[in-house]
This record gives sequence, C-alpha cells and structure tokens, in this order.
Amino acid sequence: MAPVPVDGGTLSIFVYIRMVWWGVRAIAPDPLSSHRHLTGEPASVTIFSTFSPSVRSNLAVLFAAGLCFWAGLAGLLPTLPLFIETLGGSGQQIGIVMASFAIGLLVARPTLARLADTRGRKLVMIIGLIAVAVAPLGYLLVQMLPHMQMPVSLGGRAFTVDGSILAMMAIRAFHGLSIAAFVVAYSALVVDLAPPANRGELIGYMTLVNPIGLALGPALGGFLYEASGFRVAFAAMGFLGLLGLGLVLRLEEPYPPQTDRQGADAVAFWGQLWSGRVRTPAMILLLVGLAFGTLSTFVPLYVREAGVGLNVGLIYTASAVASFTSRLVVGRASDRHGRGRFITASLAIYSLAMGMFWLADSAPLFLLAGVIQGMAGGTLIPMIAALMGGRSSPADRGRTFGLAMVGFDVGIALAGPIFGTLADAISYRGIFGLSGVMTLVGLVIFITASSKDLPHSLRFALGQGRDIYAVDGWQGPAQPD
Repeated sequence: MAPVPVDGGTLSIFVYIRMVWWGVRAIAPDPLSSHRHLTGEPASVTIFSTFSPSVRSNLAVLFAAGLCFWAGLAGLLPTLPLFIETLGGSGQQIGIVMASFAIGLLVARPTLARLADTRGRKLVMIIGLIAVAVAPLGYLLVQMLPHMQMPVSLGGRAFTVDGSILAMMAIRAFHGLSIAAFVVAYSALVVDLAPPANRGELIGYMTLVNPIGLALGPALGGFLYEASGFRVAFAAMGFLGLLGLGLVLRLEEPYPPQTDRQGADAVAFWGQLWSGRVRTPAMILLLVGLAFGTLSTFVPLYVREAGVGLNVGLIYTASAVASFTSRLVVGRASDRHGRGRFITASLAIYSLAMGMFWLADSAPLFLLAGVIQGMAGGTLIPMIAALMGGRSSPADRGRTFGLAMVGFDVGIALAGPIFGTLADAISYRGIFGLSGVMTLVGLVIFITASSKDLPHSLRFALGQGRDIYAVDGWQGPAQPD
C-alpha cells in the first residue's frame, strides 16, 4: 500500500496538538495526587502538587492565554514579509517594516514595565492581547488603501516615500506593544508564584507557551495563507488575540501592585540598565536579538533565494518542537546545577545554529538548523528569566525584566534595517553568517562578565559558582566561591 502524503501544514498542526497535550499535562493537577501522597507513590509533576486549587486554576488560565498570544503573534511570521512584498516593498523596506515592531516595543517598554509593578500584571497583559487582536486587521486595511508615492526633499536630497510602507511601519510599531506588555507581565506573574528553589522548573513549564505557540502560529498562518490568502490568515491571528483577551479577564491576580513607587522609579528606570545585575544579560540579549531578528524576518526570503521547496512554517515548527523539549528538561536541572552553565551552553548552541543556517542549501539542513536554534532558544530565554527573577524583588520585578529585555528589543530593531540593507549587497545567506558571529560574541561576554569580576564570572558561567547578584535568598546550588 502506498503511503498517504501529509502536507506540511497538517503535520505541523498535528505536532501542535501533541505539544498542547503535553503542555496541559505539565500544568494540570494530578487527579491521583492525594492517593499517591498517602501511598508514597511519586507524583508526575511535583511542583504543581504544592499549589492550592485556586493557584493551579490561575496557572491553567494563564497558560491558555499565553498559547493564544504566541500563536496569534507568530502566525504572521511566514506571511507578513510576503504581504509587504505585494505592496511593492524591497528587501530593505521589508526589514524596516519588520523592525518597526521593535521600535514600538522599545518606546513602550519602560512605561509598561513600570505599569506591571504599579498597576498590576493583569492590566498589562490585557494591553498586549488587544494589540495582537487589532494589528492584523490594520495590516489588511493598508492593502485597501490607494497606493501613494510622495516626493520628499530633506537636506537637499530628494527621495520618494511610499505611503503604504509608512502605514505598515506605524501598525507594526503598534503591534510591538504586544510583547512589551504581555511578556514582561506574564514572566513577572509566573515568578511571583514560583518558590525560589523551584523557580527554574515552574518557568520551564509555563514558558512552554512560547514553543507551542510558535509551532501553531506559523504553521496555521502558512496553511491558511496557502489555502485562502492573506485575509483569512490575518483574521485568524486576530481572533486568537481576542480569545486570549477573554481568558486573561478571568485571571485573579495574587500580587498587590505598589502604586506609591511610580514617580521615583520613572526617573531611575534607565539608570538601572548599567547596574551589575542587568548589564550583562541585556548585552547578551542584544546580540541574540540580532540573530533572532534576522531569523524571524528573513527566513522566508532566504529559503526562496536558496531555491529550496519548503513550507517555511515547518522551520518554525521544528524550532518550536526542539524548544519545547529543552524547556521540559533544563528548568528543573538549573534549580539543581545553577543557571550559568545552561546559559553558556545555550549561547554556544545558538552560534552553531546560525552557522547551520549559513551553510544550509537543502530542506533537511534548514530543518536541522531550526531544531538546533530551538534547543538554544528554549534553554536561553527561560534561564535568563529565572536569572532575572532571582535578581529582583516582587516590587521591581516588572522593571527588572523590562530592562533586561531592552537588549533583545534593540537587537530585533537593528536586525531588520541593518541586515536588510546588507542582504541587498551580500545576500541573505551572508547575513545569517554574520548573525552567528553576534551570538558567539555574546558567549564570550557572558563567560567573562557575568559576575562582579573575571574569576567569579568564569566560575558562574561554568556552573562552579553562585549568582552573587541574587536578592531573594537563593543564589544557586552550593559551590565553593
């Protein structure tokens, strides 16, 4: 009997369903937990059995909302560059539009990070999901506008401004509010609920929403685009944002906001960026942001340039599956062995992944590169979140997370215009090679500057020393310092 062919979209959605099942299994309470407690049998997921039913319910709602957020956001990754191209955008213009996402993110990050501490995590998550729901409809409206070319003279130089590209930049910047709001508030709320000694484990489970959403979104978006075009694909992503909004409205926030700190912290926000506890994580995320921005913006165009017949959504799915798998393992392991060695390993693996993209000339190599990148990202991001959670108190957690993520925002913002311009000169393949160099530099910075001096940095980066910047009483596994 001949094998039944399975198209890429169907396969990806099947993988997504399996990942959702495992994700729900990870956060759902064990119905036999009380029996196992009495009989001495081991529980399947130990940390969730320690929470009250109301906390477990909150975590389940939070997890589902996170799935909707990431799927709705990532569903535009394989289609939006192609959509901009239909408006007449060049490689450089596509990069500028995509980078406008990070510009909006950067502008909103300080205010929203403070808001998460002073007005609560729930309000800020609502803001993020509204942006996810509304932005796809805004993109579609641009396609309906008359195409306008406006001559502009600036500094004695005359050039033409495309009205459609300007409109796309504005909407993309508004879309950037989503990550500025939701990710900081979601991460802060998870850390608020996590016991310090099990923080890595809970973050590992709860950040499964990222790879699962990144598996569903691009696969579903690419599938709907191929089947029905841009309108159906974009409308579906907006609906996911609305669904997530409905879920967040059900959340009960356990942490009371610190409304009396807003005025003083507004002045000090940027001054904390160069503090020892934030500086190195922000620099690392800047360099990784350059690589991630290149990946998220230019993979569809790179695959086409290479002449490879591959559903680009499968690359994101391969990355998400690997990210999912690594998060299940590294969170709990980092609670026992420390964050440093896992951050070091993830930066090395990220450099390998970008090198694989640089060399890729066939569908299997592109998919393998996606898998390696997923392993790296699935380790790095939760470990940075756990690291910053330990370096902050509940009263300033939103601000600390926001500051660390500024580096990532800037990296994404620079990747589009810089590497988009370079791509016109050295090809898309060349910019992936340069991205690998950026992550390799990040590895060197972390090994040499992750603590107060070189000896402490080396010990922490290799898992042989504690995090001296931890403020919550848990610095990592006991090691001679």
